[in-house]
Amino acid sequence: MGQTIRIRCKNNGKVLNAPIGSTLAEIYKQLDLGLQYGPVSARVNNKVEGLHYRVYHDKDIEYLDLYTSSGIRTYTRSLFMVLCKAVHDLYSGSEVVIDIPVSNGYYCNLRLGHEVTKADVDKIRERMQQIIDAHLPLQRFEATTEEAIEMFAKLGDEAKVKLLKNSSSLYTVYYVLDDYTDYYYGSMLTNTAQLTLFGLKQYYDGVLLRIPSVKDPSQLGELIKQDKMFEVFKEHHQWQNLLGISTVGDFNEAVSKGLATDLVNVSEALQEKKISQIADTIAANDKVRVVLIAGPSSSGKTTFCKRLSVQLLACGIKPIQISLDDYFVNRADTPKDEKGELDYESLYSLNIPLINEQFNALFCGEEVELPKYNFQTGVSEKSGKRLKMSEHNILIVEGIHALNPHLTQQIPDEKKFKIYASALTTILLDDHNYIPTTDNRLLRRIVRDYKYRGCSAKDTIHRWPSVRAGENKWIFPYQEEADVMFNTAMLFELAVIKQQAIEILEQVPENCEEYAEAYRLRKFLRYFSPLSNKNLPPTSLLREFLGGSSFKY
Repeated sequence: MGQTIRIRCKNNGKVLNAPIGSTLAEIYKQLDLGLQYGPVSARVNNKVEGLHYRVYHDKDIEYLDLYTSSGIRTYTRSLFMVLCKAVHDLYSGSEVVIDIPVSNGYYCNLRLGHEVTKADVDKIRERMQQIIDAHLPLQRFEATTEEAIEMFAKLGDEAKVKLLKNSSSLYTVYYVLDDYTDYYYGSMLTNTAQLTLFGLKQYYDGVLLRIPSVKDPSQLGELIKQDKMFEVFKEHHQWQNLLGISTVGDFNEAVSKGLATDLVNVSEALQEKKISQIADTIAANDKVRVVLIAGPSSSGKTTFCKRLSVQLLACGIKPIQISLDDYFVNRADTPKDEKGELDYESLYSLNIPLINEQFNALFCGEEVELPKYNFQTGVSEKSGKRLKMSEHNILIVEGIHALNPHLTQQIPDEKKFKIYASALTTILLDDHNYIPTTDNRLLRRIVRDYKYRGCSAKDTIHRWPSVRAGENKWIFPYQEEADVMFNTAMLFELAVIKQQAIEILEQVPENCEEYAEAYRLRKFLRYFSPLSNKNLPPTSLLREFLGGSSFKY
């Protein structure tokens, strides 16, 4: 009998003896788990691996399906490869750029040598389906990084060459699908047959690649209109093209040439110019009396509000900031979530009638006494703070519900100016590996919570899915309601955050579930050449998370 290894399966709590060197796919067949939408990958000792992975020592294994964020990432990467292979087969000398996460899918820029037509999209979709129906293996190979760089150089893939030169890894994993070779950051499926559902439609000047919904993997994600979001991404790409930097490899090359300070200064200047333009737009409309600002966690809303207030003052307008937290209803009246716990994220945890009554009174020149919520007693109290607006005042209101029409339903639309602020990461790892905007925000939050809230990376990662669920329910459905969208992400920021984030992430213990995410983020950050934050101005939005800001929080 051959040598065996001991597998502890976290899905069912059982222990299995498997032949040494078995793949995760082979071990799964012995477990009879019956995952309806999986397995697509697995956590092995709390590190996510593809089903190609061979096991040579005793391990704890948890198989992942399409209901998990890691699982859907594996599925999506594999779908990217099929798209790239299909375009490669149909159009000689073509290029694909996996570009913008939008409309519950991914906008892909196809450089076919001509304008993308509906006929092109139909041909590519048909070819993708042929590749999937052929049940082709996605073969995993490992080579020294030097060999991988040489291979991609011969293939003419300059973006991957630049990326891998800064990976700091001795070995690099790449994948082969039939005659097509590519590199993807993270685990992949083992066979195209596992890609059971996808969509492809013409979208602006490219295509929208649609993927299964995490809530119901039997259905494609809902196709939602996000024209404003798309335009923000495109605008930032135009800035990056002017700088000659679209990928992390481009960025690292610029840093190595001593251009880091220039990148910081230009990025900060572009952001300040945008804030100034927003202030000018508000000042030009004498009907606006309240600016409503919403955005997800760690989007930098607080610093944005402060910088916008400075620019409004420069326009002759004196802003008055009001906190929605003071408008909480009494704790006894706070709605509860599905678990029966108080839901402070709910719109209806706020006293909506009082908000509308007081705001309208202020707009009419009346004096009101603002409420104050006592978080210790859970009671809304009178603050003793009285407020009256002059013609030079404008209210600034920031909060997760600020763009929800129900919050200010009794206030005339012409009096409102709505802003959506978020970190919309536009730089790519390379042409086929985008950077999730949620990773950008999560890294900001990990650093901020550790420095200022005494919260470990483990705790922040643990709470993140709940935070994201609240955003999906209360923020994202209303983002297109905004008059203006503001991108708080900086071209250079992950290189700066890296300095503090890696040290914090290394404190997450290997024996907890959160280690998988901490390990993934650490691996991801290694692609960036590090930058010191000493060159950031004291008003930089990143100072909200890294420290050293001239603003008071």
